[in-house]
Amino acid sequence: MKLTTARIVEASMAVFHEVGYAGLSMRQVADRLGVHAGSLYYHVRDKNALLCLMADRVAQQAYDDGTAALDALPPEAAWPERIVAQAEALRGTLLRHPGGAVLLASSPCTLSPAALGLMERLLRTLGDAGVPVAHRSVAADAVLSHVTGFVLQEQAEPVTPDVRAVDVAELAQRFPLTFAEAGAGDQDEKFHHAVRLLCAAIRAAIAD
Repeated sequence: MKLTTARIVEASMAVFHEVGYAGLSMRQVADRLGVHAGSLYYHVRDKNALLCLMADRVAQQAYDDGTAALDALPPEAAWPERIVAQAEALRGTLLRHPGGAVLLASSPCTLSPAALGLMERLLRTLGDAGVPVAHRSVAADAVLSHVTGFVLQEQAEPVTPDVRAVDVAELAQRFPLTFAEAGAGDQDEKFHHAVRLLCAAIRAAIAD
């Protein structure tokens, strides 16, 4: 099969899933494709260029998913529903791509066109809602940062704490509110609620 940039990006996403950001190398990608590493450089300049392409691939899928989510809303949907639709579509995309949140978090440094599209659409939604220019970029960044941060926690490797039962009991006594509320609600509910709280804060900025 002919080697193409699209095939290289696809193989890179698979390798990235296995070895993570730091472990990804052009040689591993070449091995996955069954080609010599040197042949990759005809299509991709270096690892940084490859990471840019990968970030753009994830962001484009997120943009397309967001478009579908917005199209599914009724015409009379208010701006908070449009923010929630974009945020939940982005989370869904990132969850389908292990490591996708890391790629998207680094995308501002790569000037990914698709990632810039995500921000542009969110800024437009906030502008249509009447958010003052002084607050608009901060509000958009808060929403996107919440999504990537939330998914980073969801995709993190589970860690079993090495503590004795007495230690847990002592911590629960010292931090009763944290322990009582830590397991309240599932992840979907927490995410939806958090985005709604962000929208409430944005609404206050509009009122001011």
